[in-house]
Amino acid sequence: MKVLITGADGFIGSHLTELMIREGYDVRAFAFYNSFNSWGWLSSIEKCVLDNCEVILGDIRDPHGVRSATEGCEAILHLAALIAIPFSYISPDAYVDTNIKGTLNVLQAARDKNIRTLVTSTSEVYGTAKYVPIDELHSFQGQSPYSATKIAADRLTESFYRSFELPVTIVRPFNTYGPRQSARAVIPTIITQLCTGASELLLGSIEPTRDFNYVEDVALGFLEILKTDLAIGEEINIATGQEISVGQLANELIRQISPEVKIICDDKRLRPKKSEVGRLLGSNEKIRKLTHWKPKYTFEQGIAKTIDWFRHPENIAKYKSDMYVV
Repeated sequence: MKVLITGADGFIGSHLTELMIREGYDVRAFAFYNSFNSWGWLSSIEKCVLDNCEVILGDIRDPHGVRSATEGCEAILHLAALIAIPFSYISPDAYVDTNIKGTLNVLQAARDKNIRTLVTSTSEVYGTAKYVPIDELHSFQGQSPYSATKIAADRLTESFYRSFELPVTIVRPFNTYGPRQSARAVIPTIITQLCTGASELLLGSIEPTRDFNYVEDVALGFLEILKTDLAIGEEINIATGQEISVGQLANELIRQISPEVKIICDDKRLRPKKSEVGRLLGSNEKIRKLTHWKPKYTFEQGIAKTIDWFRHPENIAKYKSDMYVV
């Protein structure tokens, strides 16, 4: 099967691209155009693997480029998005253009040839849990401009299924972590500060809880969902069904990496009170029912692999651990 992966140069996208190539798929990787001809995290994939992939540069906001990228493809895995919540407070227009209009461009292109499409959502669309575990029937609440644009993109996707019978699935990973993740996420923020000798660990709120998924398990979830027609027209969580607070997470990473470090609250890292999602704990009952997916990694195994990756000098050098990255 020939598949198009948008956002292939990103964190989850690069891992998914690598998995799909290794599984024998004919992959076309759509990366964000830039004047440096950078392929983002795709360049971290072994050359012998990446040589089996067609990489094209473009912009998800351009409908013509997106339509051209879908030529000859039998499936689209749409991961291209702006995802940093703090930056969405600063530039919400950019999130509308990328997350809503970009998704519309993908859906319109897919509709032309009735291409099987997986659209990536986020657990942030649920807002703070009204009950746990959060299943796919949980209500939505836009607690940030980012989450609001993802809610809109999800509903657009649903409308193309109901209005045009487009074979789509909304894939909703809970918090993903692992090698190659950007520093705007909490686990890289903690690890990079600890691994570069910080005497204090600067964090925002440490009370929120999250359901953390190791990135290879998330990529496998996309693959398993793509394999079954039972997922068409559905919204599907990828979750572990376990939660840990940011404070518990930080203390465990401190214990493993730099036991003398103390946690300090950094006011500029605090999100507006009504915007912070207090609790996320997902149900994975639906994905287990419809597919053969199950997590391969425990949280302890995933964290160990993540710490090991960040400790390599050539990897940690890519991060500005002394800066707050929005």
